[in-house]
Order: sequence, then C-alpha cells, then structure tokens
Amino acid sequence: MTSSPSTGARRRASGRRLLPADPLLRRLVLMGLVNSVGDGLFVTVSVLFFTRSIGLTPTSVALGLTVAGVCGVFAGVPMGRLADRVGSKRLLLVVGPLEAAAVLGYAFVHSFAAFVVLACAATALSRGAAAVRSALIARALPAEGQVRARALLRSVMNAGLVVGSGGAALALQADSCAGYVTVLVLDAVSFLGATVLLAGLPVPAPGPGAGAAGAAGDPGGPRTALRDRRYLLVTALHAVLELQLAVLTVGLPLWIVLGTAAPAATVAAVNVVNCLLVVAFQVRASRGATDAASAARVCARGALLLAGGCLVYAAAQYGPAWAAAGALLVGALVHSLGELLTSAGGWTLSLDLADPRAHGEYQGVFMSGQAAAHVIGPLVVTLTAVDHGAVGWMVLAGVFALAGPALTAAVRGAVPGGAPGPAVRVG
Repeated sequence: MTSSPSTGARRRASGRRLLPADPLLRRLVLMGLVNSVGDGLFVTVSVLFFTRSIGLTPTSVALGLTVAGVCGVFAGVPMGRLADRVGSKRLLLVVGPLEAAAVLGYAFVHSFAAFVVLACAATALSRGAAAVRSALIARALPAEGQVRARALLRSVMNAGLVVGSGGAALALQADSCAGYVTVLVLDAVSFLGATVLLAGLPVPAPGPGAGAAGAAGDPGGPRTALRDRRYLLVTALHAVLELQLAVLTVGLPLWIVLGTAAPAATVAAVNVVNCLLVVAFQVRASRGATDAASAARVCARGALLLAGGCLVYAAAQYGPAWAAAGALLVGALVHSLGELLTSAGGWTLSLDLADPRAHGEYQGVFMSGQAAAHVIGPLVVTLTAVDHGAVGWMVLAGVFALAGPALTAAVRGAVPGGAPGPAVRVG
C-alpha cells in the first residue's frame, strides 16, 4: 500500500517538529542521540560483561570503576585547556575515535590490571569529552540559545539511553560473550557515527591568544578558572546538588529493597518516572534560567524540591507495601522536578560566569565538580540514608536545602562573562 502525497507531507512535517529547525542544533541533537543510544547499550550490559565474560569479581569491578572515576575527575581541566588552544571541534574529532577504541579494548581485557588501566583511559576520555562538548556548544551557538540547546540535548540523550537499554535486553537475554562483544562494537560505532556528524558542524575557531595568555599571567588574556574563586565556589555548591544522582541510582534502590516494604519492581518504576520527566520537561524547566542570578534562584528552588523528595523517601519506611510504593513514586516525582531545575540552573551558571575566551577550561572545572560528586556520591548516600534510615534521609534533605541558598549568595553580584565582581560572601 502506497502513501498519498498528503500523508508524506504530514510525516515530513512531523519529523521537522521532532528535530529543531536550526541546522546546527539539529546536527548536535543527532550527535547526542547517536552517542546516547550507544551509551545505553554499554551501560546496561557492562557490569555483567566484566563479571561473566572477563571473569572479574563484583568487588574488583567496583574498585576498578572507582579508580576510573577519580581519573575522570582530573581529566576535565587539561582537556578543556587543550580545547581552548586547538579548538573544541578539532579535539573531539580525535577523542571520538579514541573512545571507540577504548570501548573495543574491553573485548581484549583478561586481567584486573588491564581492566583498571583501560577503564581509567575510557573514563578520562569520556569526562574530558563532556567538558569539550560543553565548550563546543558555547562557541557554536548564540548565548541566548545555549541553555535551551543543552536542555533539548539532555532530553534527547535520555530518550537515546532508553532506546539503547531496550536494545541491550537482547544481549542480556542471550547472556553470551558474543552478545556482549556485539554491544561493544555497536557502542564503538556510535562514537564513530557521532564523529562523522561532528565533521560537518561549523564551529568558530578559538580567538587569538585563547587559553595560553591567561595561563601565562597576561592581564589582558583569559582568566584562569582554577584561580576564579567565585566560579570554584559555585562549582562546589552545584556539585553538592549533583549528589542527587547517587540518591537516585544508588541510595534509592538500596532503600527500596532494604528499608521499605515496597516491592523490588518499584526500582524500575522510579527510573521510568525520572526518565520520562526529563525527556518531557527538561526544555521547559530551562526557561527560567536566563542569567546567573535567575539560574541561582532556579537551583535554589530545585534544591528545596530535592530536599522534599528525601523527606518523602524517608516516610516510605512506614506503612504497608502499597503505601510505601506510592510514597516512593511521589518522592521520585518531586526529586525529578528538582533535578530538572538544578540541571538547567547549573548549565546557565557554568556558561554565564565563565570567561568566554577560555570556555574549555571553565567547562572542564565545572564538569570536574560534577564528576567528583558522582564519585563520592554513592559513599555519602550509603553512609547517610542507607545506613541510618529516616535520620540519614533528613540529613541529606538538610544538605540540599542549605546548598541552594548558599549558591544564590555566592552568585549575588557576579558579572557575566567571567569579569571580576564584588568579593564573594556566603551567608
């Protein structure tokens, strides 16, 4: 059966609605979608591949990934500085194939030492690439559209993760080395596909003296992110809010199984709620973060929602299974709304407070703060909520509730573009 011309026109119009009209942003979205599908494939099967095919113990895998996470914390700044010197696009054209090679390298790992070395390299490339991509967006898109673009990219990337995770179910069902290696190959192909899309992306070259002048102490050159005390403080406070990821991925699953009467399937339901909200509402949540001051207020509101989510999680330990499951889903809803706001506010802060001549270094610092939160987050959440129940959840709620106003105070009086503002005073 053939489609009528009007049907074809409607399909093309639908496709245009799904993708942004701006050709540059459309290419960025396609890059993010391709990359995130590969990430969803790999993340879903990686632990089982490491344990069942390589033969590592779960403890060895956890230790190796922790070491790799620490390496990732220190990758952002040097990669960002390099991007300021050679250009974000040029650097990513090299990093993409290296990431593909690193993923394929897991198929040839047969010892713990080799696993740790490769995991460190892969994580350093991944975290560094995140900072460079952030700098790429800052250089490629007009300032007024950058936060909305990041929100759109995050929505698309979450959708891609869902698609990748669904595809990985086939490999999980087969539970064979060949199936897992096929996933590695597909993930590597996704890196190469994103690199091909990147090659046609028009990005302005770094301006004269970018990166090097500030590092050399030239007062007329770019500022150095590691000496920008306000930016470092904002990065640290936002990293506190990033602990919410460990709450969602580590603390909540353990709490559901160990501390409540809710069925274990609630873990999956919570993840679905979170993912759907991010896909559907991340762009809308970014609309209020137009400058540093408004972004800080958005983060503060998000922090209160994160605190409220923790308190609802704490209440889930009381009552029968249906009540606990209901409380956990409500908590996940509140938590996810907080995540939407703190993410949107963080993007604006990372861009608005940065020196535009050194976006790579500044984004490297901000991404390193997030990476550090992701490394220590599981330990923090375990020592509070998992180990101490309702009291621990209340401690986490207090941490989030205090971080929001502190962030607002740290940003107060800041001048956009990394220019010096009044002295930072918190409280």
